[in-house]
Amino acid sequence: MADEVSGSPIIRTMVSSDLNRIIEIDLKVLNRSRPNYWKMKIELDERRSKVTRLVAELDGEVVGFIIGYVSSWEYGLPEKIGWIDTVGIDPDCQRKGIAKLLFRQMAENLKNMGVTRLCTLVRRLDWKLLKFFQHLGFHKGEMMNLALDI
Repeated sequence: MADEVSGSPIIRTMVSSDLNRIIEIDLKVLNRSRPNYWKMKIELDERRSKVTRLVAELDGEVVGFIIGYVSSWEYGLPEKIGWIDTVGIDPDCQRKGIAKLLFRQMAENLKNMGVTRLCTLVRRLDWKLLKFFQHLGFHKGEMMNLALDI
């Protein structure tokens, strides 16, 4: 990973006023705008625990976010599992340790909720994201993604 951020970002709970900045970051990362998706996603996630929605703020501006959740007894796994759903970092701030800081805080929050295992889904050819999660200690789990085009 490249240099850590020069100033220390503040990791805090995501609030609804962060929505526009999250939409901007998503646009910069994916080159397409999905405001309706993010409005729906944030509304759904607000029903869950606030400790599973975090942002990184640097010099008063949101530069990254992470969204997770806790599930139990899904996919035939009878334990409390924490899921890392989405990580987004402003491209101007990537490779500076911000995603790692967000992840560490999310992992701590989930651990405090009784979670003993974290899972996420990554496209198998997304080498950068795979490398990031492997760097954090993730490995192949016992689940396999299946798909069917219809």
